Amino acid sequence: MSSILRRVLHTAFNRPYSKPTHSCGELNATHAGSNVVLAGCILPERKISNRLSFFPIKDFSGTTQLVVRRDNHDQPVLSSLSRVPVESSVLINGRVSVRPTKDRRPSPTGDVEVHVDSFTVLNPAAPVLPFYPSDDQAIVNDELRARFRYLDLRRTALANNIRQRSHVSRLVRDALHTEGFLEVETPLLLKSSPEGAREFLVPSRLSQSDTPLFYSLPQSPQQPKQLLICSGAIDKYFQFAKCFRDEDGRKDRQPEFTQIDLEMAYVAWGPHPNAHNNPWRIGGHEVRAVIESLMGNIWHNVQGIRLPSSFNVITYAEAMARYGSDKPDTRFALEIQNITSLLPHHHQSSLANLGQVLETLAIRRSENLPFVRADDQYQLTDEPTVTRIVLTSTNLLTWLCNLVSPAVDPEHHISLNNVLKVNVGDTLYVSRRHAAPKGGATPLGRIRTQLAESAQNLGVSDVILIVSWLPHLVPGDYVPPAYPHLFTHHPFTAPMWQDITAMYDGRIDEVRGQHYDLVLNGTEIGGGSVRVHDAAMQEYVFSQVLQLDESEKASFDHLLQALKCGAPPHGGIALGFDRLMSILCNTQSIRDVIAFPKTGAGTDPLFKSPATVTNDVLSQYGIQGIRT
Repeated sequence: MSSILRRVLHTAFNRPYSKPTHSCGELNATHAGSNVVLAGCILPERKISNRLSFFPIKDFSGTTQLVVRRDNHDQPVLSSLSRVPVESSVLINGRVSVRPTKDRRPSPTGDVEVHVDSFTVLNPAAPVLPFYPSDDQAIVNDELRARFRYLDLRRTALANNIRQRSHVSRLVRDALHTEGFLEVETPLLLKSSPEGAREFLVPSRLSQSDTPLFYSLPQSPQQPKQLLICSGAIDKYFQFAKCFRDEDGRKDRQPEFTQIDLEMAYVAWGPHPNAHNNPWRIGGHEVRAVIESLMGNIWHNVQGIRLPSSFNVITYAEAMARYGSDKPDTRFALEIQNITSLLPHHHQSSLANLGQVLETLAIRRSENLPFVRADDQYQLTDEPTVTRIVLTSTNLLTWLCNLVSPAVDPEHHISLNNVLKVNVGDTLYVSRRHAAPKGGATPLGRIRTQLAESAQNLGVSDVILIVSWLPHLVPGDYVPPAYPHLFTHHPFTAPMWQDITAMYDGRIDEVRGQHYDLVLNGTEIGGGSVRVHDAAMQEYVFSQVLQLDESEKASFDHLLQALKCGAPPHGGIALGFDRLMSILCNTQSIRDVIAFPKTGAGTDPLFKSPATVTNDVLSQYGIQGIRT
């Protein structure tokens, strides 16, 4: 280190220094001629000559250009700024000047620059850093970024995401407080209960030597928030809830995540007086009205866009039939068409006997150019029940013959082609599936989503919709543990009032739940439901539908008792805050909107967790350690 720089550092550490007068991102032409003090990280020098250099200085608010002129009368210490390591924290004293017109930039501080009079190094960075966040051209792998997350957070895009997250959380709190909601924190240390995903267990020192005791981190605050409403003391609750699920990470999933959780008392359990068989008006419409207002507020303040006052609502069956997904992306008009009714009668009967339908997804060169390009590059590998057919002059009147038996005559092909509006050069994806859709997507729905992800220049804007009337339960062999049935949402969701008899008769496949999923651009960002508020019905669900044993049912004794104490009808919803922010910030992964995220494997390279503990520590919790 040079003697000049050593003297500068000695001064910084041994006497008070000036407080910044402005942030780096707030200077503009109105400050011209002012003497200012700035604090931030010094970025790489742009040297014009031996007598002139430019340095950016950056803080939380933005970047300002510094001008250093090394005239003969300048102090020697000023020349040493070039030797200060990049990313060091520095204090700058200087004078604001308006840039020449030709040198102005569109950034917030692009009209001005600061001519440096003196500087102080507050804390020097190491001469070599793991990576340099200001270097946009550097290729930095995700593991290195995660290990040095505090350095990664200096990147402008990432820092802006975190600031945007704070802004949106304030908007949510203000909006819900205005609506009369009370913010209440619920416990993080609860009891393990059979609700679906694997839990994180926390050992307790209350353990006996031969019987370890464990807390469980909540998958969601579902039971605590229902109990709050059951108390009658709170009619509208919300919180930014931390939730935990021991499952593999994805771009939209973390083992530790945040949701905007809310619950309301006295929501409509049955149909709205003006229902007219409209899924929007069947149960819990008060909750959904709050969400419409909340989302509209966010989009207006963050995106400058006014959303519709009420969102489009479609049923699960319609979503699966038209888009092949229970979270459809409706920003583009590429819909699946059921052609079963267009087939000859004997083909219709054959499919009906099998409980199947025949459907197609058409890529038309005349109107779907972005999808045509995506289709040209698409490789059909993971959908064995789907046939891809490129129409030619040879197969235009025979393309269906290899898919159904007996063969379909040319006249029916002409009719089909006219209905599908396809011709030579177009592509058809054809698939059979069960007439009653199950799960989250059909084969054609998955292809539709993959084509959309590959398509360029779709020119689409945000679309929010609500999917309702979802199946209440799915067969238990789809998801461990092996219960006879598992709930699409959770076992506290009320069935549609029209389907209660079917539930008690054991016709589980016919039962729809009073669910409502909030879908944004093909991503589910929230899910809610009207809850079971009748203790007898809830006990029937535990005993007869889920077939829980007595020890498993005991996990819910407190809830059943609360329902027997005159609990009001209630319902709520949980919004995935990380997913919501990922969409608002236009990022590919929710890790880019979380300050300290986990990796896809669920580890934290920065804090080096999870980690081992010694046998002595384990013994305090009644857990036998590994023998060495």
